[in-house]
Amino acid sequence: MKNLALVAGILALCVALALLATNWNGESLTAHMIVHMTTVAIAAPLLAIAVSGRRLDPAVHLPWFGPVLASVAELLVVWLWHMPALRRLAETRLDAMLLEQASFLLAGILLWTACFRRHEEGTQRLAGIIGLLFTSIHMTLLGVLLTLAPRPLYGIGDVTCLGFVLGRDTDQQLGGVVMLLVGAAAYMLGAIILLADVLKPTSSEGSQCG
Repeated sequence: MKNLALVAGILALCVALALLATNWNGESLTAHMIVHMTTVAIAAPLLAIAVSGRRLDPAVHLPWFGPVLASVAELLVVWLWHMPALRRLAETRLDAMLLEQASFLLAGILLWTACFRRHEEGTQRLAGIIGLLFTSIHMTLLGVLLTLAPRPLYGIGDVTCLGFVLGRDTDQQLGGVVMLLVGAAAYMLGAIILLADVLKPTSSEGSQCG
């Protein structure tokens, strides 16, 4: 299972990098958001599953870095890189773009590994659910802001997204929708999976019922 997750995570990351390489000069927020969501909502959780409990698991080496703190760290990374000034920097400088994507991946892996970490106490296990729910909420807020903003936040003129020419306002709205449909939904799904695991009867409870 973990080896399969590792392969799938690496493939998702390769897809994200390929999309980034072919769409970087287009200045499209939608293309950026597809790359971003592929990185943090697909590649990061798969890689987190692959390293969970192993030597490379960040949660093993950073036991103090819990799910809530990891969620706050991801909030800061995501919101800072979507500020107009930093967004423009990542669109025009290769080193800034690579730093942006690396920070997205690192923040995503730290969050997912912190939330997937197994705990003996129920309150600690619930922290993972809270961390993912909080991340889903702030992803939703940013997606709504981008979708409903009365004007383009990242400049004027047309952009190129996956070979299609779009107006800045349309591109921004589509980017917000991608964040809502993929990002917010992925973290919510992760929280639901963790909740189902917490509510699952233990073997001792099952034997008592029998």
